[in-house]
Amino acid sequence: MLFLKVKEHFDLKLPFVVYCKPNSNRLIAFLQRNDSLFELESTQSGFAFVSFDNKKRFCLPESHCDIIFEKAPTTSYIFGATQSISINPEIQSAHQDLVALGIQEIEKGTLKKVVLSRSESIEVPQFDFELSFLKLIQYYKSSFKYLFYHPKIGFWMGATPEQFLKITNKTIQTVALAGTVLNTSSSPIQWTAKEIEEQQIVTDFIVNRLSKFSHQIEISEPYNYEAGSLTHIKTDIKATLDTLDHIDSILEEMHPTPAVCGFPKDEAKTFILNNEGYDREFYAGFLGEWNKDFLSYKEGMSDLFVNLRCMKWEENTAKIFVGGGVNKGSNPQKEFTETVNKSQIMRKVL
Repeated sequence: MLFLKVKEHFDLKLPFVVYCKPNSNRLIAFLQRNDSLFELESTQSGFAFVSFDNKKRFCLPESHCDIIFEKAPTTSYIFGATQSISINPEIQSAHQDLVALGIQEIEKGTLKKVVLSRSESIEVPQFDFELSFLKLIQYYKSSFKYLFYHPKIGFWMGATPEQFLKITNKTIQTVALAGTVLNTSSSPIQWTAKEIEEQQIVTDFIVNRLSKFSHQIEISEPYNYEAGSLTHIKTDIKATLDTLDHIDSILEEMHPTPAVCGFPKDEAKTFILNNEGYDREFYAGFLGEWNKDFLSYKEGMSDLFVNLRCMKWEENTAKIFVGGGVNKGSNPQKEFTETVNKSQIMRKVL
């Protein structure tokens, strides 16, 4: 029933979002009743969709939407073996050159870390977004899964493993997630110094920024976190805010984090915008519930995620966004391989 209404909405070119929270079997859909593009405001509740550069801050407001809840179907989908990907030598060379340029800036001392990305396009002439989304739900249970469409923004789908901010009254929860390996062995993962440092930079950044608003911060020990076929290093961070008056300032301080941008933040962001050679759009931005938990309908709660492992579908083509953190220990060829591995998240369900 939910997807029948969603498809009717799509045929009418009206905005919608369908999402499923980590480790949940509940689908939530927002069906906006008009095609207006609403700016994200601190006083409204709804579903937030914000770009990497923070210049496009939009919302599907609760007040303009019909909201539907439905239990996710229990259908099992068979996933074939990972397909070998035909690598375009020019694309590989361009990304490795970009990584090498980033390493040069790090060696100069301009940057400590920079996250460099690329996009790749796959022909998908008949995109069955319902089937692809249900596959995401089955395969990436611990991720935040979503479908988002707005005629003035585009059609996006993703399964992100990374919490940006979970806000409950005066409590903020977030994670430092970095380092990536492909799950190909049952042996314990041996993280390299490069990956450990990369993740520690993210942790230190988050704690430093939150300390401006909180004198009570809890930090877990780093641990391995599986997201589908990939494993990352993850640290949980929890802060009790001194006051609720600075949520907008916290978002400004935190976004984008070194997990998707780099450090120092401003210098890394400038390097990305000047050198990646394409527009990230909403990739590495953030999205999610804004000012309300829509399962419990409790107000004053936001549940936001970094928009990773995502794609944009347009004109019969899926544009997949992938990237990775670069520091002084990075190897350009390995960094390119990491982006290929991450592209499998979306390839697997198309």
